[in-house]
Order: sequence, then C-alpha cells, then structure tokens
Amino acid sequence: MNQEASILSALKKASGVDSPNLEFTDNLEFGDFSSNIAMSIFANQESRIRNQGIKSTIHDSQFKSPHKLAENIVNKLKSDKELSKIVDRIETAGPGFINFWLKKDVLVDNLIQIDKEKEDYGKSKIGNGKTLVIDYSSPNIAKPFGIGHLRSTVIGQAIYNLYKFLGYKTIGDNHLGDWGTQFGKLLYMIDLKKTKDYSIDNLEKLYVEFHNLVKDDESLEKHAREWFKKLEDGESIARTVWKQCINVSLNEFNRIYDMLNVKIDNAFGESFYEEEMREMQNDPKISKFLVDGEDGKSKVIDLTSIGITTPLMFLKSDGGTTYATRDLATIVFRVKKYNPDIIVYEVGVEQRLHFKQLFAAAKILNLINDDVELVHTAHGLYLAPDGKKFSTRGGKTIKLEEVLDEAIERAKKLGNKDDKTAKDVGIGAIKYFDLMHSVQSNVVFDWEKIMNMEGNSGPYLQYTVARCNSVIQKASTFKGQALQDVYSNLNEEESKVLRTLVRFSGIIATAAKSYSPNLLCSYLYDLAQKYNSFYNAHRIIGDTNQEFRIMLTKVTGQVLKNGLKLLGIDTPEKM
Repeated sequence: MNQEASILSALKKASGVDSPNLEFTDNLEFGDFSSNIAMSIFANQESRIRNQGIKSTIHDSQFKSPHKLAENIVNKLKSDKELSKIVDRIETAGPGFINFWLKKDVLVDNLIQIDKEKEDYGKSKIGNGKTLVIDYSSPNIAKPFGIGHLRSTVIGQAIYNLYKFLGYKTIGDNHLGDWGTQFGKLLYMIDLKKTKDYSIDNLEKLYVEFHNLVKDDESLEKHAREWFKKLEDGESIARTVWKQCINVSLNEFNRIYDMLNVKIDNAFGESFYEEEMREMQNDPKISKFLVDGEDGKSKVIDLTSIGITTPLMFLKSDGGTTYATRDLATIVFRVKKYNPDIIVYEVGVEQRLHFKQLFAAAKILNLINDDVELVHTAHGLYLAPDGKKFSTRGGKTIKLEEVLDEAIERAKKLGNKDDKTAKDVGIGAIKYFDLMHSVQSNVVFDWEKIMNMEGNSGPYLQYTVARCNSVIQKASTFKGQALQDVYSNLNEEESKVLRTLVRFSGIIATAAKSYSPNLLCSYLYDLAQKYNSFYNAHRIIGDTNQEFRIMLTKVTGQVLKNGLKLLGIDTPEKM
C-alpha cells in the first residue's frame, strides 16, 4: 500500500467517512498531504440541519467548529500505529485542514524504489481489467496537416500514454475525416477543373476556391451535396477520385506522425463504418426514435426528453448521412469490437454541442450500457500570434511540417548541432508548449516561450535531464552507499527534491483521471526547479554526502525522463 492509500485508510477509520478527501499540498511548508475532511463533515451536517431540520450530533457535542473536529480526528490519527510508521507529523491548520508530513526514511525508501524500478517507476495496476478507447488526431483527408490538429494529436497521445502506464488496455483510434459534404465540394471542384493533380497543396487550393466561389453562387452547395450523394451511392468515378485523395493524404499524414514520433493503433476513416450506418438506418429499434426534421424530409433524434432542445440530425433530406450518423455508427463498432469502459474523444471545443447531443443520443438509442463512460475533452483552439483562429477556408492554414522544421532550426541555434538532438529538442519544445496549457484553454503560439531555456519549457526540462546525466557520468566512483546512513542531515533543498519525487505516482493518476497532461507538466517543471536550486546551492561530487547527492541526482533525472516520455517527449543524453 502506498503512502496516500495508507493515509486515506487511516482517515477513513478516524473520521467514519467512506471516501475522505486527500490532496498534495500546494506548498511543502504545510506538509506533504492535506485533507479538508473535518470541514466537509461539518458543512454536510449544517446543510442537513438547514434542509431537514434534524438535530445536529456535532453541535450537541464539544465540536463547535470544523477546527475542533479536525483536532479530534488528529488525536485519533496519532494513535494509529500503522500510520505512525510512515507519517512523522500531523497538524491542524486554518479553519480545519489536517496536514501530514511523511517520515524521512519513507522519502529515502522512495529514492531507492525509483532507482530499482527505473523506467517503470510510477506505473500502477489500477486500470487492470479495464479498457479505454481514445479518439484523437483525426485530420481531414485532402487537407494538409495543419497546426490546428497539433493539440488533438499530442494531448491524445499523452492521455493514451498515461492510461496505459496505469494498467488500462488502451486503444488509440485515428478517426480520419474521409466522408461528408466536404468531399462533395472537393469532387465538384475536381470535376469542374478537370484536374489530375491530387497533391495535398492542390486539393487544399480547390477547397479554398470552392468557398470563395460559393460566396457569389450559393447553388454550389447543392452541387456539393449531389456529389457526396454519388460517393455514398458508390458511383465509380466519385469513388476512384476519392480513393486517390485518401492515398495521397495518408502518405502526408504518416510523414508528419514520423516527425512527431506519434504512433496510433488504428486509422479508420468515417467511411469504414458504412456497414454499421446501413444497419442503423434499417434497424426498427432505432427508426422508432427518429422524427421528421423541420423540412419534413430529414430525420432527426429528438433529445428534449433529456433537456437538450436542439435535435440531432441523423439523415439529411436527400437521405445522406451526417456527422452524427457516422459517429453513432462508430460507437456501435467500438462497443462491439472492444467492450470499452471509457471512450474518450480528444476533439476541439467547437464540437461541444455535437458531443453533448451524440452522447445523449447513444443512450436514448441504447447503443451503450450505463457503465460505459463517454468523455469529450473539448480542447481549446490554437491561435495565431494576433489572437485569431487559423482557418483553412480562408487559406490561412499554418502547415504543421513548417512549424516543426522551424522548431528544429531554432533548437540548432540554441547550440544543439547534432541533428538527432536538434530534432528531440525542437519537437519536444512544440509538444511541451502545447501540453503545459490546460486542455480547455486556447493557446497563442509564441516562439519565445516555446524555446525558452530558463522558464517553463521543454528545452529547460530536457537540459535538466542532461545536467543530471552529466553529474552521473562524472561520478565514476559512485558506490551506491546505504542511503539511510546519510539522510538525517538533509538540507532544505535536498528535502524539497525528495518530497517532490514522492508525488510522481499520484500526479500521474490525477492527470489521467482529469484528462489533464498539463498537471504532469507543472509537476515536472516544479521538480526541475527544485533540483536546479539544489544543484546551484550545493556541491555534489566531493562532498561528504556525495553518495546521497549522486543518487538524488540520478533518480531526479529518471523521474523527469519518465514524465517526459509519458508526454511523448524524448530526452537527449547531452545538450
């Protein structure tokens, strides 16, 4: 049982609450862990008094405040012999917080555990027997891989890595946009221009040109819908051209994934689910939930019974499928194929209403069991330096490959002349800059912050790992001394690093549960700062505590590497 689980078990016993709260403290001055259980109990009791008029067991006793109640809980905790083996001090604070300080030998034992487990340190089995499917990246066929898809790609990969590290069976699904009216627009333009050039650049030009033409002639939208209907109906010319566009696009995407070192388990286009779509359209169990749309021809799913006033369009007026048809068919396939516990959609915030409707429709249509969790991460947008959204239709797409190439060149200017190192630093900087932001926030692209060597950035963390590597390489006489012999004289900087290292496993679990890789970024930056403060303040090699400090350096580098790997970032040996 780890430290957090042991403290929770003791809190449960002392408070009588089945699921007590326990969190890492924001400031190490207030301990390693903190619980607001006393305030929670007190608030719940007062709420019951107000709402039900019942007699208070708290107010009729000596506990006239949450602080007094916290003191009583602390007294019980102090008599817990098992807890005393790992906790050095327990105190009340403020209005009723209970703070815990771990024993130094627990911190040093964790140091030894890190060195023993190495790249496996932080792994967990909490997800054993559970399956998570995550839908991420999802670029559109016939369009260049723009910076707009970077967020979904790197956030999705990080979430995938986190859950896999926690023992879940994880399945990554690249849900390619290879279907829909957008292809009707493209097919119309290819036919209009009689072009044989299916390069990504030309296909993008045709897409942008269509939207310029439609400003003066709205009837073109009808022609686009007609071409997509031909594609759905299997018309040979439409299918042949469409397949050529897919092949060209996949080659382009795979080049970018290779640059990003991203590997997704499956790459199924929306067209892959044609069979499921046909079955759904012919299924009487589903058709009974369909009603006529406002035009009297389309078919929609009425969601007012569960509080959503906007219906979900299932079929267009011409019988063509919609995003909803395809996404519902995808759910049918995933449930049948993988039997997942969780399905995560790492898709932008613009699709919030769509996924709210989709999840509701999946339940109404009985496509999923109640125990299947559907999650939309709703990431924020990537914005241009002027704060405006990048737009393909306006012809303003920033190609991701160009951004990655520039990042590598900027990494070289930082002194990383070796091609492999420059790539690791440049690509890592781009990934980290994205991931360090809250998933839901918008991100304004800023090269100065991305490549910053002294602040919260990928290069700063990679440089800290390289610094740790350098110390270890110089420590040729490292003997692996018994660490318990030297930890009694820990200085403040050493103690802060030790107490931060012990949080790694908990941070991973929290970041995964909340689908927030930025929490792991914040932790790694905090750890790197604390280690560099120690490094700058104290001699390592040649000090009387050399063996301990070398070990502290070694495991700090290991934890930083483990965390960056979960974020999809490689760590060069030297920088």
